Amino acid sequence: MKTYVNKALFFSLLLLVGSLLFSCSDDDSEDSNVVNFSAENTARAAQTDNVVEGSFTIMEAGYIETEEGRSNTISLFPSCATIVINPSGNGGMITLDFGESCTLNNGAVVSGRIEMDYGPINGGSRTINYTYEDFTYNNNAVSGGGQVVRQIANQNGNPQSAATETINVSFPNTAVTATREGSRVIEWVEGVGSGTWVDNVFNITGNWNTELTNGFSRSGEVTETLVKKLSCIYLVSGVLEIQQEGLTGTINWGDGTCDNQATLTFNGQEFPIVL
Repeated sequence: MKTYVNKALFFSLLLLVGSLLFSCSDDDSEDSNVVNFSAENTARAAQTDNVVEGSFTIMEAGYIETEEGRSNTISLFPSCATIVINPSGNGGMITLDFGESCTLNNGAVVSGRIEMDYGPINGGSRTINYTYEDFTYNNNAVSGGGQVVRQIANQNGNPQSAATETINVSFPNTAVTATREGSRVIEWVEGVGSGTWVDNVFNITGNWNTELTNGFSRSGEVTETLVKKLSCIYLVSGVLEIQQEGLTGTINWGDGTCDNQATLTFNGQEFPIVL
């Protein structure tokens, strides 16, 4: 884990140096294509996206396994995870408790709890309220929560969640924290009913705002569907159009390969981001 943090800092510093070099070039040549932005804040906002999506997928997988019984052959959750179900009429509460540290079967390292309170199924959908309690995702602290309207089947015949959220993320080795507010639609497009989490794939659309406690803010809207594979701890593809610091650009999560790389584009110039 120490090596991962060092790599992230290295690429953030590299982007920052590049931004300074572009500024110097602007002074000398007055190039109208020069891009000036905060590389560190941009990377941190992208990391927030990955933490929020990864945490949500764990919450949803817990609900799917316990209430829908769709992945009851091979579970995402190893023995270090305790799942407590308290039914109440046609609803109930589910608590996913990961203790001080638990490595899930997809490689995500988590701790703390996720709590879900859900009501009855009405018209083929159910409302779930969820909160993160002392929860961490790969050393990032996650708090807050949201509400999900869970459809058994959408117009494509797939399970789907419409989520609204206010999530706070704290990063290691910095006092800066992030808050993300927004709404998303998460459609389960592969692996439905297969009996295992390994082949589960989700398509994500929506928009959200991310604010850091140092004053940085960014708005984002999905323009090419984001793809989350439960077998990977990162988003694997899709494009988010962003607006920040008076600039409009995109973040591209790649071609479907499971890696910690994304590409930021401003004014035709590309910059790497390490998630």
